Amino acid sequence: MSVAIVGNSGSGKTTLARRLAAGSGAPILDLDTVAWEPGQIAVARDVGEAIADVRNFCEANNDWIVEGCYASLIETALQLHPRFLVLDPGLEQCIANCRSRPWEPHKYSSREEQDKHLGFLLEWVTEYYSRSGDMSFAAHKAMYERYDGPKQWLSAVNDPIP
Repeated sequence: MSVAIVGNSGSGKTTLARRLAAGSGAPILDLDTVAWEPGQIAVARDVGEAIADVRNFCEANNDWIVEGCYASLIETALQLHPRFLVLDPGLEQCIANCRSRPWEPHKYSSREEQDKHLGFLLEWVTEYYSRSGDMSFAAHKAMYERYDGPKQWLSAVNDPIP
């Protein structure tokens, strides 16, 4: 099973990926780990290097799960025709999930550092439906409409996936 998951920050992509991996044993690539410079907050990596990392991960594994909000990186995974899932639980659920998210040590050196960035994250989450660009609802919807492989639009992390 190969799966690409896209959605807003706080939509539950990581939770869904972990649920699917628990049932399949597939490794997970959190796209935040390839999109940003390690050890730096909000410093983007070279897009070509990030795309190469995604391609290498997918090609190195028979089954895999890729999850994130970056349309260009998800597009790389979609070239291999996985099941494509868009997770869209709505703005209020995304905000609630961000407020209750556990510490992410691969992104922040401490819980306190993560909490200092919560205001920015909530603003970012709120702009998802109105902004344009790679990490927007519009980009995710257009990608979903173009994709001719197996796909599903989910409104909750526990929606059934055939």
